[in-house]
Amino acid sequence: MAAANAPITMKEALTLTSLGINQNFITFTHVTMESDKYICVRETSPQNSVVIIDIAMPLQPLRRPITADSALMNPNSKVLALKAQSPGTTQDHLQIFNIELKAKIKSYQMPEQVVFWKWITPKLLGLVTQTAVFHWSIEGETEPVKMFERTANLSSNQIINYRCDPSEKWLVLIGIAPGAPERPQLVKGNMQLFSVDQQRSQALEAHAASFATFKVSGNDTPSILISFATKTVINGQLTSKLHVIELGPQPGKVAFTKKQADLFFPPDFADDFPVAMQISQKYGLIYVITKLGLLFVYDLETATAVYRNRISPDPIFLTADAPSVGGFYAVNRRGQVLLATVNEATIVPFVSVQLNNLELAVNLAKRGNLPGAENLVVQRFQELFSQMKYKEAAELAAESPQGILRTPDTVAKFQSVPIQPGQTSPLLQYFGTLLTKGKLNAFESLELSRLVVNQNKKNLLENWLAEDKLECSEELGDLVKTVDSDMALKIYIKARATPKVVAAFAERKEFDKILIYSKQVGYNPDYLFLLQTILRTDPAAAVNFALMMSQMEGGSPVDYNVITDLFLQRNMIREATSFLLDVLKPNLPEHGMLQTKVLEINLVTFPNVADAILANGMFSHYDRPRVAQLCEKAGLYMRALQHYSDLTDIKRVVINTHAIEPQALVEFFGTLSRDWALDCMKELLLVNMRGNLQIIVQVAKEYSEQLGVDSCVKLFEQFKSYEGLYFFLGSSLSLSEDPEIHFKYIEAAAKTGQIKEVERVTRESNFYDPERTKNFLMEAKLPDARPLINVCDRFGFVPDLTHYLYSNNMLRYIEGYVQKVNPSNAPLVVGQLLDDDCPEDFIKGLILSVRSLLPVEPLVAECEKRNRLKLLTQFLEHLVSEGSQDVHVHNALGKIIIDTNHNPEHFLTTNPYYDSRVVGKYCEKRDPTLAVVAYRRGQCDEELVNVTNKNSLFKLQARYVVERMEPDLWGKVLDPENPFRRQLIDQVVSTALPESKNPEQVSATVKAFMTADLPHELIELLEKIVLQNSAFSGNPNLQNLLILTAIKADKSRVMDYINRLDNFDGPAVGEIAVGAELYEEAFVIFKKFNLNVQAVNVLLDNIRNIDRAVEFANRVEEDEVWSQVGKAQLREGLVSDAIESFIRANDATQFNDVIRAASQVNAYEDLVKYLLMVRKKVKEPKVDSELIYAYAKIDKLGEIEEFIVQPNVANMQTAGDRLFDEALYEAAKIIFTHISNWARLASTLVKLQQFQGAVDAARKANSSRTWKEVCFACVDAEEFRLAQICGLNIIVQVDDLEEVSDYYQNRGCFDELISLMETGLGLERAHMGIFTELGVLYARYRSEKLMEHIKLFCTRINIPKLIRVCDEQQHWKELTYLYIQYDEFDNAAATIMNHSPEAWDHMQFKDVSVKVANVELYYKAVHFYLQEHPDLINDLLNVLAPRVDHTRVVDIMRKAGHLPLVKPYMVGVQSNNVSAVNEALNELYVEEEDYDRLRDSIDMYDNFDQIGLAQRVEKHELLEMRRIAAYIYKKAGRWKQSVALSKKDNLYKDAMETTSQSGDRDLAEELLTFFVDQGKKECFASCLYTCYDLIRPDVALELAWMNNIIDFAFPYILMFLREYTSKVDDLIKDKETAQLEVKSKEKEEKDVIQQSNMYAQLLPLALPAPPMPGMGGGYDPGMAGGYGGMPQMPAYGMPPMPGMGY
Repeated sequence: MAAANAPITMKEALTLTSLGINQNFITFTHVTMESDKYICVRETSPQNSVVIIDIAMPLQPLRRPITADSALMNPNSKVLALKAQSPGTTQDHLQIFNIELKAKIKSYQMPEQVVFWKWITPKLLGLVTQTAVFHWSIEGETEPVKMFERTANLSSNQIINYRCDPSEKWLVLIGIAPGAPERPQLVKGNMQLFSVDQQRSQALEAHAASFATFKVSGNDTPSILISFATKTVINGQLTSKLHVIELGPQPGKVAFTKKQADLFFPPDFADDFPVAMQISQKYGLIYVITKLGLLFVYDLETATAVYRNRISPDPIFLTADAPSVGGFYAVNRRGQVLLATVNEATIVPFVSVQLNNLELAVNLAKRGNLPGAENLVVQRFQELFSQMKYKEAAELAAESPQGILRTPDTVAKFQSVPIQPGQTSPLLQYFGTLLTKGKLNAFESLELSRLVVNQNKKNLLENWLAEDKLECSEELGDLVKTVDSDMALKIYIKARATPKVVAAFAERKEFDKILIYSKQVGYNPDYLFLLQTILRTDPAAAVNFALMMSQMEGGSPVDYNVITDLFLQRNMIREATSFLLDVLKPNLPEHGMLQTKVLEINLVTFPNVADAILANGMFSHYDRPRVAQLCEKAGLYMRALQHYSDLTDIKRVVINTHAIEPQALVEFFGTLSRDWALDCMKELLLVNMRGNLQIIVQVAKEYSEQLGVDSCVKLFEQFKSYEGLYFFLGSSLSLSEDPEIHFKYIEAAAKTGQIKEVERVTRESNFYDPERTKNFLMEAKLPDARPLINVCDRFGFVPDLTHYLYSNNMLRYIEGYVQKVNPSNAPLVVGQLLDDDCPEDFIKGLILSVRSLLPVEPLVAECEKRNRLKLLTQFLEHLVSEGSQDVHVHNALGKIIIDTNHNPEHFLTTNPYYDSRVVGKYCEKRDPTLAVVAYRRGQCDEELVNVTNKNSLFKLQARYVVERMEPDLWGKVLDPENPFRRQLIDQVVSTALPESKNPEQVSATVKAFMTADLPHELIELLEKIVLQNSAFSGNPNLQNLLILTAIKADKSRVMDYINRLDNFDGPAVGEIAVGAELYEEAFVIFKKFNLNVQAVNVLLDNIRNIDRAVEFANRVEEDEVWSQVGKAQLREGLVSDAIESFIRANDATQFNDVIRAASQVNAYEDLVKYLLMVRKKVKEPKVDSELIYAYAKIDKLGEIEEFIVQPNVANMQTAGDRLFDEALYEAAKIIFTHISNWARLASTLVKLQQFQGAVDAARKANSSRTWKEVCFACVDAEEFRLAQICGLNIIVQVDDLEEVSDYYQNRGCFDELISLMETGLGLERAHMGIFTELGVLYARYRSEKLMEHIKLFCTRINIPKLIRVCDEQQHWKELTYLYIQYDEFDNAAATIMNHSPEAWDHMQFKDVSVKVANVELYYKAVHFYLQEHPDLINDLLNVLAPRVDHTRVVDIMRKAGHLPLVKPYMVGVQSNNVSAVNEALNELYVEEEDYDRLRDSIDMYDNFDQIGLAQRVEKHELLEMRRIAAYIYKKAGRWKQSVALSKKDNLYKDAMETTSQSGDRDLAEELLTFFVDQGKKECFASCLYTCYDLIRPDVALELAWMNNIIDFAFPYILMFLREYTSKVDDLIKDKETAQLEVKSKEKEEKDVIQQSNMYAQLLPLALPAPPMPGMGGGYDPGMAGGYGGMPQMPAYGMPPMPGMGY
């Protein structure tokens, strides 16, 4: 069948592998799918993670790093359940997380392993263990609840599914097991059905099952069905069945008939079996899915087969219901997620045509509202109607698919049927059927309602409307309105008959609902009419209605002005204001007129309201000038200022400072423009400068940036307010860098007498204009010169300062400045004093007063400028005498000597301290020769050259330059730009060089000429010196220089110079010639000087002629020459010729190159010859090593043995390693044996499979690495005896032990390894690792020896490591012992309790329990002993008593029902007075009737439920117990109950004592009456005495008189008379004292009133309040002076100013 025509459509929803899921994890244990919303995949590599796939967004999987054994996503929400086994236990730890909130919901530790779990509802998890099934709710803090035990048929089964029905009353558990012996390949299925109500189980055979609900025809409630599929072998026959059964049939209802059908498996699927079942409630279909991908579809009602097909070629292991589409999801092993859905267009035709099952087709169409059965339904309806089966026809019409029969024709058809007497109308039957099936359409609802209204059965309509059985329409509302307007309104609303709804609300005066409804449905009624109507009846409601209109979407339907006028017309000012304030909150420009209106009406009527509105700042678009005028009239000057926009108005209002808050006025200035603010400030100063100065200063401070500091300063200066200027500038000085500001502040401070502030600012500020400030301070002539000193000293006005101070006779300040302030400026002071013709004595005294602090250089400069150096003679000589080496001191002294011409040459040549440049410069104009002397002494080259050039002293210059021998100096004087170069050269040639006998000076001069690039002049000079007989003719350097100059300047002369000169440096000149490419000249030079090697190199390297070189070598027969030839041949690849040349040269130096070249061409025979020659020349390790290698390569092992026994320097180790690496093992064995390298020898012998020799070599090597290599090789070769010999030498090394152990274990050599370790214990070097590893091996392979080993060597074992192994291997007794030894008492206790059969020992557990750190283990231990060792529990609790919570222990024992078991423990801990312990013991005492101990317990320990205990024992049969109850009531303050109980038991003494302690008069008198009634006269007298304070005398006397027992009351009467006589006396005394106190108090009050009246006479009369608008009188705002009589308060922290007030 084509897929398009198939009744079931299959499509691939997604593929898990395409989302990055590994194929290995697509299994039943890794993939879960609890609903059609999420798929959850658990990955274990490359890391543990959980992948959550949202079916709605499959391409965005959520991957989280989570380690768990199982993961389930909640069917509805992003809630993840995780299960993981606790390490070392069989318990599972369950956790539930909310992924969206990233929070843990709850967790629980299951005491046993959960083998299967599943979300059975969105709020409930089903947990299946090996023995039982639990339910765990995610809500609250509940623990899993056990539902039922698993039946025997499910033992050893793999659980594959667990489900519950929608009511959670029926549960089914499904498992599979291996098949029967006769057919093992067919998996057996088992099912356990459990009834929650009956608490019974039924075991059945089934592979898959599912619950469903189905409404049987004739029943009101649906039935619960279970469907299950089986496949079993019965009597050798394979039987496959599908069963559908009703669970819990309803008594008195129609039962669902049990159905069953065959499941037909094709022959190829004989061993296939169902793995899942899903039921579609939407279509009533059963889907049975098998493991191999078959799909069976059955009808739920009839169990009729509908469809079968294979939907997956791969095995299916997981399915999930898809209720929204009526299908299911399936997951196969390939990772495909398949979605199966019903093909609505084809299933009904398929059933009717292919299956030829018309009834089933009709039922499917009706049930699922499917197309395809229209003709059948209509035909069937006609048949039923013709057969007068009206009820069946009505049911068919009601259930007709897609409502094809729910038409007016059908209604008319039923109406046309005549009503038979005594029978129900067919039309009513039809409507009744429709009502039971669902909702009526509009036409049906109208017709049915017409019938009901005609019969006046309104209640039926109400019920149907409440049940939503009728479809509302306007016609239906009109019909119902005739009988019930409220019901009609509901119908109109549901029918959306908007005009009718509005009319109904208007009739009911529910206008607010009109707005809400109109907004909901988008209807526009006449709002203006509605508002006018409401105004007439309820103004408050009108405001609300208007506000609601204003909040409508699209704006108010009625203009705000119209609404406001309506309110104002009725003088509803407050209502209008309330409305406008609400609607104008958005503050829109178009509402400006309304804003003005609301402010106007309130400024005229309620100014305070208007002020509040303006204060909120909610309006900004009103008529501000109009509002400003009204504010001014209302006396709201601040508001008027805020609204006026004309400067004249603002200036008129702002002067009313008496009525404006100062701070608000300051803030107002911040809103003005700069010019306006300044004008207003000026106005305030004009009106009252003293009174308003503080405000002006504050304004200037606050808004200095806006107003401009300059403008503020000008303002203050205009009014000559230096005080204001001082305060204003002082606030911003630290923030300003304006020089003008700083100067003005200094000026203001100076004029206000703030000298200290002037001094501070001049000292600290860096921003004032120093020149201007200096001039101001000089003009101000302050009495204190320190500010001026600060300015001049900081800014370099010291001369001006000195002149000012000297002129004003302030010599004291001059001395103080020089000596204390800045001695370094003393030279400037001295210079100015000299200019001012100050007496020299004062200046000398001033200089000598600072001496060492005085800088000499500037002082000399100042004196020298004024030609007054002699003034310093005494000062300088004084410094020299003190040993001063200061260059400035000696410079000054030298200048004085030169000026005085006092033997200056001697000073210039002998004084070592003066500066030659300074003194030489000083001498140039006085005597140039002295300047030359000074410059020569200081080697001042530039200065000397300049002075000699200037004065034509070239001879002195030439001598100095030649003697100086300075290249830089030569370069300067020989510079072509030097106009005096020619004169200097002439003097050098004619005078300086002839006079010089120093060859170095000649050489330096020649080099200078060369550097100056004067080759021709140099050649001529040198020819004169060298070729013409002179003192320097044989000078080698000059000959070299001549030839070199010729090479550079004239190469044609070089060969002639070579032949004529013999004393030049041949090698050096030859190399230079080679560099100049004069190869033949170089060859001649080398031959002339017998430099044959250099000569042959020229032939080889430059001329490149090997044959000529060989010929030259044969002629000279020098070894070095042959060596060079050999090198050249080697470079050209002529290896054999090169070796021959090297042998002729006896050259052993090139053996490296020869060896490399011979190795490349494999010429080892020739190489051996060469190396034998080389060995005769050199003792080189590489030579001998290469010789050994060459012998090995040509397989001459005998020569190797002969060679190594002879003296040699071969690097045997390197040679052996090389032979080993290249697999020349025999040769390597010879070498390693010879050099005793036992380690490498052992490796070599291993390669040669000679293991005994390898062990011997390893023993000699005694290295861990060697032992391991040999050991591992022996293990691989199964030479275990030799391996053990090696292993004993390895395991003594801690780092190598584990490697050896792993090597043995990986190859299964367990016994040999244990033997090795046991032998190792006896070694002297045995360490902890050996003992530990042996313990590990015992734990794994020899557990019977483990405990003995641990006890013997506990101190030598690595306990943590062995703990892990014992835990893995489940050696619980040994594990407990190790935990105790390692002080891990918590783990020890847990291990003992979890594995008690093996690990428990009472004494050991007691010792461990008191040392644990986790207190929860105490209570776990209590549970443990209660279950397994109850006879020892008191012993345990006595040990744990100081550590446990006694309340919790008692609760544990109480819940267990074994409280008497721990009575000794509770008696021991009762001293802690714990409530739970006290109550438990008291209960035991009551049960044991031990009243003595009970009373002692009550008296000593009061922390218990006293009333509860009293109520329990007050009815006890023992008197003492009841007495204890009365005693408890008394202690609890329940006096009446205690007394009643005592009276009941005739315990009168107890009753009287209780009454006396109660303090209750009524109770005492009641007891007294009781004694009288009972005739207890003695008790009456005793009660009067005991309760004396409580009994009223009249009551006592009345009872005594009426009962003739006055004698028994007489002692009480005497006591009473005495007491009351004393009280009367005390009262009289107290009254007299009180009267005296009253009189004294009255006198004091009169004095106070008189004093206050006197103060009142001094106060001024109160001024009248401002009149309201429209009223006469008032006051003139323009009156000067403000409110008289008010005290003046200082403002802004400034001192109060006279005349300032508000």
